[in-house]
Amino acid sequence: MAFDPYGIPGTAVVTGASSGIGAEYARRLAGHGWRLVLVARRAGRLEDLAARLRAGTGSRVETLTADLGREEDLARVAGRVAGGDVDLLVNNAGVNGYGPFAEVDPGLLARVVAVNTLAPTVLARAAVPGMLERGRGAVVNVASMLAFAGSLPPGALPHRAVYGGTKGYVVTFSRTLAAELAGTPVAVQVLCPGLTATEFHLARGEEPVAGEEELVHDEGGMPPGDVVTASLAALRSGETVCVPGLVEADAVERLRTAELALRTGTGPSLAPRYTAVEPGPGSGAPRAGR
Repeated sequence: MAFDPYGIPGTAVVTGASSGIGAEYARRLAGHGWRLVLVARRAGRLEDLAARLRAGTGSRVETLTADLGREEDLARVAGRVAGGDVDLLVNNAGVNGYGPFAEVDPGLLARVVAVNTLAPTVLARAAVPGMLERGRGAVVNVASMLAFAGSLPPGALPHRAVYGGTKGYVVTFSRTLAAELAGTPVAVQVLCPGLTATEFHLARGEEPVAGEEELVHDEGGMPPGDVVTASLAALRSGETVCVPGLVEADAVERLRTAELALRTGTGPSLAPRYTAVEPGPGSGAPRAGR
């Protein structure tokens, strides 16, 4: 399902809007006349961005200072999303919790799961019924190329077992929801950027990056403006999976083909490689399988 963000503007909710990709969505949408509800933890940055957007574009901008890892804050934001006027939801907020799995604080890992998976699920659930009723809407869930890097060891990539797992959830959730809503007036996109030139790698998620100025981590990457350009173009063309730097668009189709091949394993018969030998009881010696 396609959705034209450059058509009739409505109200958009953008989470994680105080910097990076989220702030770029806010700037781009405000420039096209959208009314905005901006959500983030850093009240000062959020209010500064809102003031600049109001002055520069004349758009109506609300701010909600909220930590989506906190149940009460998530409920408050979900209530606003369900308010009846939201045509576009951008679930951009996220934390990384990078580090060796056996060493990262369990509380931080729980926070990664809450912000990266529970929050977009709850907010999408708040948004979609009203969109269906009004006959217009789109949900953009920001994932990561690390969702497709499960087999790759850390090295050039960060230690990311939980972060990668949450982004894998976002990809599967979004694609499955898009299939469920096919034929309705509601579009779903999962945006999978690679390394992006933001401050995302400067904090693991316990606390946001301090200061009022947006920073960029040393690794650099694609400008966030290009990431948002790709996302908005993909909404117009109806792409469910948007990978801003992917030249071979048919790679997504090859992924679907590979998934269909895996699903041939859903039958009632056990694969031969699992029936060849079976250890005998009480010993490590193998015996013939049945």
